[in-house]
Amino acid sequence: MSFLDKIKQPLFWSNFVKVALPFFIIVTIISLLMASFSDIFSGDFNKVSETNFANGKWKNFFGFKVVFSVFYGLYVTNKKMK
Repeated sequence: MSFLDKIKQPLFWSNFVKVALPFFIIVTIISLLMASFSDIFSGDFNKVSETNFANGKWKNFFGFKVVFSVFYGLYVTNKKMK
């Protein structure tokens, strides 16, 4: 079955969400831990916010992760569905 036929099925999109959403959450958590490990565990969430999200940084922070998660979800779901 071709990719275009697969994406027309509702099952494809439910499987896509099951793959992409947890992947997005895990990548976001790992990224936050890598960028602000000491600030997170010291409880300085204002510093975490300033470092990762202030002044439009949230667009770059989440933008890459959303795009990467979508492509990963599409790839894995396409490979796993028959």
